Amino acid sequence: MFQKDDFVMYGGVGVCRVAEVGPLKDPPEGQQETDYYTLEPVFGSGAIYSPVDSKVFMRPISSRQEVCRLIAKIPQISDAPFITKNQKLLCDHYQAFMRTHDCEDLVQLIKSVYAKQQFSQKKGKKLGETDQRYCKMAESLLHGEFAVALDLPLEQVQPFIFQAIQRLEADESPEAVFGEKMA
Repeated sequence: MFQKDDFVMYGGVGVCRVAEVGPLKDPPEGQQETDYYTLEPVFGSGAIYSPVDSKVFMRPISSRQEVCRLIAKIPQISDAPFITKNQKLLCDHYQAFMRTHDCEDLVQLIKSVYAKQQFSQKKGKKLGETDQRYCKMAESLLHGEFAVALDLPLEQVQPFIFQAIQRLEADESPEAVFGEKMA
């Protein structure tokens, strides 16, 4: 069970802060009393009320060290594009990555779409809307989690990732790049 002020990844919403845990203040009449998480999206507005036993995916956000390890691993993650003219197959392919809620899968999805974009540009074509939409969703989820874990403003996440990879490829140690031991 999550506690007040924990940061969690919630479904397709992304990073939320647990504002409260407990019964609703004004439950609908006749509704069985149950505990709810009151979640506040970090990069959005409003509140989400989710029963603590909800089937909606929820997990703690990655730690700073886990995020740094993943960033260091990005060059080894596959970027093989998924190319098909069948939109249903394409959506199913991307949804499979999104459903895992795994940061490494989100990185793979993003890298594969970037590779597909380069492939398309070489042929003088544009990237399809489906590819763009799923890439944007994956970036939003990944960058939001990284921003909170790294304590960075959202707009600084992508430059941080690119600079870290460049420094690692220039043979700087992970400790020098990320400022901590990467045990």
